[in-house]
Amino acid sequence: MDGDYIIALDQGTTSTRSILFDTEGNIVKIFQKELTQYYPRTGWVEHDPMEIIKHQKETLQRLFDETNIQPNQVKAIGITNQRETTVVWDKVTGKPIYNAIVWLDNRSKAFCEQLKTEGFEDYVRENTGLVIDAYFSATKLHWILNNVPGAKEKAEAGELLFGTIDSWLIYNLTTEKNHLTDHTNASRTMLYNCKKLQWDEMLLKQFNIPKTMLPSVQTSSSFFGDVLINGTTIPIYGVAGDQQAALFGQGGFKSGIAKNTYGTGCFMLLNTGDKFVSLKNGLLTTIACSLPDQNIHYAVEGSIFIGGACIQWLRDKLNIIKEAQETETICNSIPPLEDVYVVPAFAGLGAPYWDAKAKGAIYGLTLDSGKAEIIKATVEALAYQTKDVLWAMQEEEGIKLKKLQVDGGASANGYLMQFQADILNVPVEKPKMIEVTALGAAFLAGIKAGIWRIEDISKLKMTETIYSPKMSTETRDKKYAGWKKAVERTREI
Repeated sequence: MDGDYIIALDQGTTSTRSILFDTEGNIVKIFQKELTQYYPRTGWVEHDPMEIIKHQKETLQRLFDETNIQPNQVKAIGITNQRETTVVWDKVTGKPIYNAIVWLDNRSKAFCEQLKTEGFEDYVRENTGLVIDAYFSATKLHWILNNVPGAKEKAEAGELLFGTIDSWLIYNLTTEKNHLTDHTNASRTMLYNCKKLQWDEMLLKQFNIPKTMLPSVQTSSSFFGDVLINGTTIPIYGVAGDQQAALFGQGGFKSGIAKNTYGTGCFMLLNTGDKFVSLKNGLLTTIACSLPDQNIHYAVEGSIFIGGACIQWLRDKLNIIKEAQETETICNSIPPLEDVYVVPAFAGLGAPYWDAKAKGAIYGLTLDSGKAEIIKATVEALAYQTKDVLWAMQEEEGIKLKKLQVDGGASANGYLMQFQADILNVPVEKPKMIEVTALGAAFLAGIKAGIWRIEDISKLKMTETIYSPKMSTETRDKKYAGWKKAVERTREI
């Protein structure tokens, strides 16, 4: 195989992947391993950090073992990762002192309520752009330090390191054992001051977290260290949290561009330019992918905790489907639903509600309801939740969205994409390649490596399908009103 290549390491909530891209932005090869999910208690979700590293190394090595490329043909590596998931490891041994606490985990919700009672909500919003919630890394880190025997003492002695998954990968993959992160991942910890672009001293004091634990922060497209493969070093030149990487891969480095990623959760981001604005309406302000010698850009984000994860629930817990792909055929095989709704609040509700106490529920069942109706209502819930976020964005930002760019696994479901266009009443554009999260990481690395220029990205992104709204206004309004009622009933349980 001739030519130059870029590799993206995509470490997600349910799988770990290594993807080889050519200089046209096409996927040449992809290897993936499913990640074990651990649920020690209700509401707790963990990963084994050593399994993550093992799988990442294995899939990366397979790219070279099962293709004809040589390491010197790979000009750079980009990393994209599940955000907020928290790892703490020993500085001497390099071993984690506890499992990774996953972003979905809500064990620290009582501590979050305490912080709100103490009046820290406004400070957090105005300086980090976030809300106080168990979703973010700070309270997960606080839990580890206060519940793992000896952790607090070792941290105060400077013997422990903290990182989100990007930092954990960088530390374990680089020959230098670098302890680094980028702006996008730092902005999701609830410890980073997004206005001053530095770790926030007041929040570190509030959480009693030694600053020595924290990684150094740098731009998303920069040098993070060298990876040794088959005797040759390859630089890591790009790092970004998965949702910001997807925004970048969709060309969202310009103000006014919005995208929605349908992954384990659903995440809508809108690039708002270089001004930090503290938001209400349950929306977050986060840092978009950063480039050297350019002003930091921010993004408005609406985070939906349960997206594709509710399809896994249908498969693994209810056992009413065998494969996610079945859902499209099933949805198309039955008439439109009449007042049947699934509210997948399995980890509480994210934006715009931020209700950690909400539980999942099904409403509107009759004797005519069967497996197909539950499946269809679960798929439609992804679209309804996205509409909730869009409405909050329009109210907060005063925007009128002209189209929605989509990506992620569930965007392959044609029924869901058409229903999404119908319920939003805007066109939905799906790119030819829906793996834009990994592509965004590859672009960041490739820009630093000199493979691409920023203006090349829009040319490489190709739209495959445009779904135009077909639903009547009356039907749309009736369906969405029913959804809103179902959500309110869920919150009252």
